[in-house]
Amino acid sequence: MKTLIRNGAPSDETFVSIGAEDELPAGMDVIVTLDRWRADRDRLTQREGLVGVRLQSDEPPELIAEDLEHLAVVALEFPAFRDGRAYSYARLLREQYGYAGEIRAVGDVLLEQLHFMVRVGFDAFELSSSDPKRDFEIAQADFSVWYQPGVDERDTAIELRHR
Repeated sequence: MKTLIRNGAPSDETFVSIGAEDELPAGMDVIVTLDRWRADRDRLTQREGLVGVRLQSDEPPELIAEDLEHLAVVALEFPAFRDGRAYSYARLLREQYGYAGEIRAVGDVLLEQLHFMVRVGFDAFELSSSDPKRDFEIAQADFSVWYQPGVDERDTAIELRHR
């Protein structure tokens, strides 16, 4: 079973994942596929409840860039640990498109990668873990100094040296 970690703490899941053919539940928060978003955009934006879109690793955020103001969540799929396109997508969403909503890591989300996911803009994670809060905290403590700037705006090694 997966646990949702949002902003570093376990969180109740309020969104329901809706497939291409599933009926839209009235008044509930939903996460839909890109195809479903494209097919039912007007209906989804006019209904009660929040809406999110789940992007597969071959679906870049530019496909929803014009619609980000309507989305409470963008869930980025990690189909396998070796497919890192979602890292780039998260950074694009934050830096290029100015998206301030939730960016959620879904799929093959590994504890060893959480630290790097936070650095590029993810703030929610679906984890398979017996103690997800503890594992998240351990992952965040793996590094204390960074060479590259990140979306999380932590000081880099050079900035710390110049203080």
